[in-house]
Amino acid sequence: MLNPIDTASVIREGGAVGIHRSDLHEGVAWWLGSCLVVTHQVRRLLVAHSSSPLIATYADRLCRGATNARHYACEVTTMGARTEEEFLSALQEAPVAGAWLSDSDGYVRIRLHGPGGEVLQGAGLATIRDMISRDLVPIPVNDRAKGTIRPWQTKRNRA
Repeated sequence: MLNPIDTASVIREGGAVGIHRSDLHEGVAWWLGSCLVVTHQVRRLLVAHSSSPLIATYADRLCRGATNARHYACEVTTMGARTEEEFLSALQEAPVAGAWLSDSDGYVRIRLHGPGGEVLQGAGLATIRDMISRDLVPIPVNDRAKGTIRPWQTKRNRA
């Protein structure tokens, strides 16, 4: 692993939490996106973040990791900067997996949601933690297996 982290202390509380650079780095977001897709066999993922430039970088890396996860060809829909309430509402509208990213006071929080919208806990999060700690982060099997990233459209935009 190029830039190791203390997975036991960072990957917790439904995802990952830590101080930017000392606990977490942008690569962790890539790992989380890729591992979420593989462990939960995710074909569609909804991603949103708070509005800071720092967290937008983490969100971009998570999206790119999710599209590069073995043979799953995950379709990632990015909502960009939104409120957590908007994200949760959209997640309930379309029952897909999701990731909410935010930061405050130097702390970065990446919360992962399973395919039914539930926050990952227990075994699901433990499997991701184990994959990352053992450097078993999945990579795509070939270019055709790569997923896509597309912008989210509100109901008004779709009409």
